[in-house]
Amino acid sequence: MRNSKGKLILAAIWIAFTLISYYFALVPINLQSPGFWVFLIYILGVGAGLFLLHQVFVEKRLTLTKHIGSYLVMATLLVTIVGGIMLLYSLPIFHAKAYANLIVKQEGDFAKDVAELPINQIPTVDRDTALRLGDRKMGEIVELVSQFNVAPDYTQINYQGKPVRVSPLEYADFFKWLSNTKEGLPSYIRVDMVTGNVDLVTPEQSIKYSESELFFENVRRYLRMHYPMDIFGDFSFEVDEQGVPYWIVSVRHNTIGLFGGTDIKEAIMLNATTGEHQKLKLEEVPEWVDRVYDADLVVGQVNYNGRYQNGFINSIFGQKGVLATTEGYNYLALHDDVYLYTGITSVVRDESNIGFILINMRTKETTFYSIPSAEEYSAMGSAQGAVQEKGYISTFPLLLNIEGDPVYFMSLKDAAGLIKMYALVDAQNYQKVVVGNTLEEAVRGFTGRSGTVTETTPEEPKEEFDIQGKITDIQNVVMDGNTYFYILLDGQGDIFVASIKVSEKLPFLKIGDEIQGRYVEKYKGVHEIMRLQ
Repeated sequence: MRNSKGKLILAAIWIAFTLISYYFALVPINLQSPGFWVFLIYILGVGAGLFLLHQVFVEKRLTLTKHIGSYLVMATLLVTIVGGIMLLYSLPIFHAKAYANLIVKQEGDFAKDVAELPINQIPTVDRDTALRLGDRKMGEIVELVSQFNVAPDYTQINYQGKPVRVSPLEYADFFKWLSNTKEGLPSYIRVDMVTGNVDLVTPEQSIKYSESELFFENVRRYLRMHYPMDIFGDFSFEVDEQGVPYWIVSVRHNTIGLFGGTDIKEAIMLNATTGEHQKLKLEEVPEWVDRVYDADLVVGQVNYNGRYQNGFINSIFGQKGVLATTEGYNYLALHDDVYLYTGITSVVRDESNIGFILINMRTKETTFYSIPSAEEYSAMGSAQGAVQEKGYISTFPLLLNIEGDPVYFMSLKDAAGLIKMYALVDAQNYQKVVVGNTLEEAVRGFTGRSGTVTETTPEEPKEEFDIQGKITDIQNVVMDGNTYFYILLDGQGDIFVASIKVSEKLPFLKIGDEIQGRYVEKYKGVHEIMRLQ
């Protein structure tokens, strides 16, 4: 009787240990999940160890047959062997063609598919710069900076037709969570990738579900409890067109063997303020959602396609037609969607690309452009070489359409991570490099004109308008012997340009100063200041 009671207590301890472990591990109860198999082996192994130790130290004997501990040892070994066999069977060596067909590429026309952007719509803010801008914005708000940090997400999305990066706040530490979790996170950061303007957005309701919550309002735990069998992909923080924050979570499944050919079958939308959630088929996902597919997942599928399209043996010996993506990728905002861009190169050559691909991150529509071009890091080296005396570091290139041709655009940063110059590199001839103190100057040098929007010179005098606002950024550049000042104002997305002849006060203006005066429209998005008061 005593022995049976001891085993019941031990079983209760084991079950409690299992539930607590699951609470923290949050693995899906799904045979297609490698994490579930590892968790199962771990739990069975712990149970086997507990019952064997009980037999040795309590029952004072060790019987390897007809004992719970022995059965658990055999179950652990059986699960390990079966899992190992299924893992081996799921490898590309047995399913090369299936891996190659995980993604379907279509041929595209670059000049038609990729719109030529006006200068005032070219994104210049990368993720690292967005991080700095967000931290600076938080530092300006004393009542928040003592309680919250900005989460490192900075998801790139299209918001009301503009490329922006968004990221929620997070609790600064455990004690800040303890004192603020009842009210939730009050705001999120939105960074305009074109102008660099940073907004601290406070939604109508606070954010109650986030990754910085510790218990059941933690977004991963909350969704796991509602969807215990689904295999989650990336958790992407986005906002809809009204600025309401959501978590977009991809639901994965394996299509080859038990563990191979991972793809996305559904998406879960969670309102970060109310906790309302729904699981949608891919074709039901609303168009404002930009990130359903994981970047690493689709890049991996492209690599499978390039590596195994002529079979597994060819991928190792001969390597005829074997292709791979280049190291690194970036995002383009096209047609109100976000596209992943990366180059495609031969595995036996590493200095040039045979083309590049664009992948829609909501639909996985993949387009290949057969345009021989310089490999991205070669272009970055060319841009850095043009200003090697300054020691600037190039950002990863953004692919632009300039006059129908692919051109790499890069920001050049100093050692402190501040953008100092801009560079344009011809993707098909990376020896052609143009740098400028402003984006407009770089484009003028590259094309011989002031931008992708043609300037117009009206025959009649231009109408003047009032200008008033606080300066959020100001830069100066010398062109044709004249000094011009480029000014961004708070709450306005347009660029204002003033010649030094307008006012002798211009060199002394700084961020935060208020200005007022008169301006005329130079061309779309860029205005010329005629006078300052």
